[in-house]
Amino acid sequence: MKIEELINKHYNQLNETDLHILKYILNNKSECHKLGINSLAEKCNVSRSSILRLAQKLGFSGYSEFRVFLKWQEQEGGNSDKSQVEILRNDILETLKYIKKKDFSEICKLIHHAQRIFIYGTGTAQLDCAFELQRMFLAVQKYLHVIQAQTELEMVIKDLTINDLVIIISFSGDTPTIFPAIQSLVAKGIPFISVTNLKNNHLARMTPFNLYANSSSNELSDDTKLNTFASFFIIGEMLFSHYVDYLKQLQNEEKNGEQP
Repeated sequence: MKIEELINKHYNQLNETDLHILKYILNNKSECHKLGINSLAEKCNVSRSSILRLAQKLGFSGYSEFRVFLKWQEQEGGNSDKSQVEILRNDILETLKYIKKKDFSEICKLIHHAQRIFIYGTGTAQLDCAFELQRMFLAVQKYLHVIQAQTELEMVIKDLTINDLVIIISFSGDTPTIFPAIQSLVAKGIPFISVTNLKNNHLARMTPFNLYANSSSNELSDDTKLNTFASFFIIGEMLFSHYVDYLKQLQNEEKNGEQP
């Protein structure tokens, strides 16, 4: 699990001091794993105990364990000296590592019990992922309705109930224009699944049902930015594969007379 995912997971437990420390860490990843607790506290202008409490809130036994984690993160990252092929390969491998550890059972249960499922992508590539998910789920008689525009999303939300499910694919998870619609989903208690880049982002913090794709950017000589996206399609296919296995498990339980 990366630090961005930890922040999303524990965000509701974090206070302003915690977020101040994390902002410094995220902006100085190459430096922070080399700092002792007193040095980091001095850099952030906070107390030593504030650093320790933050580490524990994120699930670490203490700062030493958190520091090892930061060092591992730094060794895993860094694209400046990599070719585009290496960046893409690394993103795919990191996404596969994440998938191996991820428990899909709650998300599969949501999909199985939803009366209607709507899927929305915030951009062209995201919509391509949405249509691919729609195509795959046809095989198991789950019919996903792809929403192709934000105005359509806002119209659909008015008719949704708690028995429906929304899947939102967003590269950054920080597209400001969709947040009024997302807040409406939260207010109405309508479950939704976020599929975003593996980073600290607003969309992922608004729901407990998150899927992450590892996606990096690289700059060409003319300052054009290239973002990898293959990992988003891998997440989609893996979600479908887990759902197929979930259905098989339900069938086996029914055969054995167990309650699903």
